[in-house]
Amino acid sequence: MTGVCANDLVTEEELQLVLTLLKSFGRAEVVPEYLMDTVTGVSGSSPAYVFLFLEALADAAVAEGMPRKQAYVFAAQAVKGSASSAKMLLETGMHPGELKDMVCSPGGTTIEAVAVLERENLRSAVIDATRACIRKSKGVD
Repeated sequence: MTGVCANDLVTEEELQLVLTLLKSFGRAEVVPEYLMDTVTGVSGSSPAYVFLFLEALADAAVAEGMPRKQAYVFAAQAVKGSASSAKMLLETGMHPGELKDMVCSPGGTTIEAVAVLERENLRSAVIDATRACIRKSKGVD
């Protein structure tokens, strides 16, 4: 995902050419310049957040007796499979909560895990970490 901003010297034709080039190998959207640091936090740095999550999933599996190498495979494959959910969000415009609810059976294992993640403030940690990244990108400490 690439955020693009243009100043007054860039024509609409030039901007469209840049977007066409960038979209040939990924997604690109125009954002105001003041949001470029936000692009860094939500998109540029987020692979590290995902790797940290993968490592935590694998650590839990190891704690339950799974060999580490195998745990990494299972964790990585699970996140890879979740990429289709992200694709569904992009294609349908469904709210992430709706997609989460689709995999949470009443009284099931997934909703039990979600309840723990909520109790342990996963959302707040992600929001705080992303905002810290944005502040650092802006040069605000």
